[in-house]
Amino acid sequence: MLEKKDFAVHTSDMPSKQIVEDLLQRVPDNASLQDIAREIEFIAAVRQGFEELDRGERIPVEEIESELPSWIIT
Repeated sequence: MLEKKDFAVHTSDMPSKQIVEDLLQRVPDNASLQDIAREIEFIAAVRQGFEELDRGERIPVEEIESELPSWIIT
């Protein structure tokens, strides 16, 4: 897994290709394809979440709180 570094790059206005190019400049030379793919998937998920928020697609916090116990593995 990649070591988390400060990737505080505001990507909302960046084209996808530019985001990937920026990521490739930042990952260590020994990063595996799986590590890089996970990073790309994470960035894509975050961007999708922000786009959904921009469209007003929100889940009430009460709904999340009620579902949270089922997400926890004990």
